Amino acid sequence: MDRAKPVPERRSAIERDAEAAAESLVGIARAAGLTIAVAESCTAGLVADLLARTPGASRVFWGSFVCYTVNAKHRMLGLDRDLVERFGAVSRETALSMARSLAERSGADLAVSVTGLAGPEGDGSASPVGTVWIGRSIRGGEPAAAVYHYGGSRSHVRLAAAREAIGILKALAGDLSGEASVPDTCRNPDTERA
Repeated sequence: MDRAKPVPERRSAIERDAEAAAESLVGIARAAGLTIAVAESCTAGLVADLLARTPGASRVFWGSFVCYTVNAKHRMLGLDRDLVERFGAVSRETALSMARSLAERSGADLAVSVTGLAGPEGDGSASPVGTVWIGRSIRGGEPAAAVYHYGGSRSHVRLAAAREAIGILKALAGDLSGEASVPDTCRNPDTERA
């Protein structure tokens, strides 16, 4: 019986970069005794997947909420539907609310939220496809959020946003542990921050 040779996995440079950043994040968080939680919308569990690929992640990764719809955001995170109606699902306010609620519900030291439009179609709002808001929270602190704009395919937008979220977590973990901040090589040069 002939056995087919395994086909080598083909991963893009951005995916390899995201995996390396996740591995580094897990190492920093383990050494510092920090826990991590994630709330994802447009990345649909990709940040969680990248973290979980790393050996030892179970020691630092609390878990993830994949809240793809407004209803899921409301049910899982307690997000105020009026807030989403007023500002939109892809907004600073939604990202902040997701990060704040995630931090409260998980008790994790570091929390990150991702909400955006991966495309190829928009949602009828003023936000163009490729717009992603990433919220972050440190236990006991006020959440913050930044906007990023990515070009390319739906897959590229999702992966770039996941990589950025991991880079943000890595920078926060580094700041809390006294390690150096995340190098710019983990950042997408196509981003704009608000």
